[in-house]
Amino acid sequence: MSQVIRVGLGERGYDIHVGHGLLGQAGALLKPLARGPVPVVTDATVGEIHLARFLDVCGKSDIDARPVVMPPGEGSKSFPGLEKLSGSLLDSGVDRGGLIVALGGGVIGDLTGFAAGILKRGVAFAQIPTTLLAQVDSSVGGKTAINASQGKNLIGLFHQPRIVIADTALLATLPRRELVAGYAEVVKYGALGDADFFEWLEANGVKALAGDSDALIHAVAHSCRMKAAIVARDERETGERALLNLGHTFGHALEAATGFSDQLIHGEGVAIGMALAFQLSVRLGLAPGQDAERFVRHLKAAGLPSAISDIPGPRPAPDALIAAMGHDKKVKDGKLTFILLKGLGRSFVTSDVPLGAVRDVLSA
Repeated sequence: MSQVIRVGLGERGYDIHVGHGLLGQAGALLKPLARGPVPVVTDATVGEIHLARFLDVCGKSDIDARPVVMPPGEGSKSFPGLEKLSGSLLDSGVDRGGLIVALGGGVIGDLTGFAAGILKRGVAFAQIPTTLLAQVDSSVGGKTAINASQGKNLIGLFHQPRIVIADTALLATLPRRELVAGYAEVVKYGALGDADFFEWLEANGVKALAGDSDALIHAVAHSCRMKAAIVARDERETGERALLNLGHTFGHALEAATGFSDQLIHGEGVAIGMALAFQLSVRLGLAPGQDAERFVRHLKAAGLPSAISDIPGPRPAPDALIAAMGHDKKVKDGKLTFILLKGLGRSFVTSDVPLGAVRDVLSA
C-alpha cells in the first residue's frame, strides 16, 4: 500500500510517494509536470538496471524522456561532473519550463538538483531515488550540492523537487552494503527526535533490511514524514533542520579523511558519526551511557560500523579530523557546530563544545 507525504512549503510544496512498485506509475505521476524533452539523469550502474524500464514507462505516458548517463560514484559530484551534466542537459533541449528527472542515489540526486537549479536560472526537477539513503534523506528537502577538495557538499543551493517517487521495490537491487549504509539515515530519525520509532526499529529494522515489504515501506514513509515536517518548519536550516545533521559533522570529516572513497561510504560515516556524537554527549554529562550503548547495539545488529576502528586502513589522526570539521558548512563564527543528545529521541544543536573533549572522543 503506497503512502503520500506532503512537504508543506506553500506554492513550492510537493508530494513524496512511497510504496512498492511505484516505478510503474511514474509516467502517470510525472505527466502533469512534463513539457517538451525530459532529460533523465542516471549513472551507468543504475541505468543498466532500471533505465530501460523507466524509459518504457515514460513512453507509455507520451513523455519524451531522453537519457543522460553519468559515471557512477562521488567523483561525479564535482565541478567537472557538473560541467559535463550541464552541457548534456543543454544539448537535450530541455525547456526552462520543463522537467529534469534524477533517477539514482544521492550522488545523482544532489548533482542533478544542483544542475537543474542553475540551468537557465532554474528548471524543475523530479527525484526518483533508487537507494535507501536517498529515499529517506537526500531526495527530500531541496538540498543540492557538489563536493570540493575542502569538503563534502560545500558548493550548492536549495532547489526543491516538484515530486519524489520512492519505490521500495527498487531497493531489492541494491548491494547489501549500500542498503545497510542507507539504514543509518533511518536510525538517525529515531535517535534525533522519536524514541518510539527507534524502539520500532529495534523490533523491525532487521526485518526491513531483509526485504519485508510492509516494514520497509513503514521505515521509509516514517522517515520521510519526519523530514518533511522539519523541512516545512525550517527550509533553509536556520534552526531545527540542523538536527538532521546528527552524526554528519563527524561523518563528513571521516569521509574526507578516507578520500570520499569506498573505504567508507556516506551512511557508514554517518553511523560512526552518530555513535561518536553519543559518546561525546556522555563524556560531557549530557546523555546516559545506557542510551549510547543501546544505540551502538542496534547499529551492530543492523550490520553498521560504530567506531573509527571499524574503518579499514590507517586510523585518521584526531587533529586531521578536527581540521576537516573546520570546513564544515555548519561552522559559525569560527566555532564547530555539533548535534548532541540528551538521550534517545532528544537531540539539540550546540557550538559550546570543548575541543579537548572532541579530541578525546576521536582518540578513544
